Amino acid sequence: MGLFLKVKSRYLHSIFENRLKMSKVCEISGKRPQVGNNVSHAKNKTRRRFNPNLQKKRFYIPEEDRWITLKVTTSVIRTINKIGITAMLKKARANGTTLV
Repeated sequence: MGLFLKVKSRYLHSIFENRLKMSKVCEISGKRPQVGNNVSHAKNKTRRRFNPNLQKKRFYIPEEDRWITLKVTTSVIRTINKIGITAMLKKARANGTTLV
């Protein structure tokens, strides 16, 4: 019985661990990880991932008088600083890329 509980708890732990992993997708632009190669000096190639530079950031929306927390890339943060959060959300909804 003890062995069964260990296997079951290890299995459940792996399920919950996978569900709690942070998704690496920008909620505004939809940028995702890309894949490529590590290339050594001897030209050996091994697969690797290029993750987007995601940051968790709070934005204030004055029209709705509330704060929202978004997981966005740093390039999107710069664009929001330039054109504003409402214009960026409107643009993202028009493109169909927003997850908000």
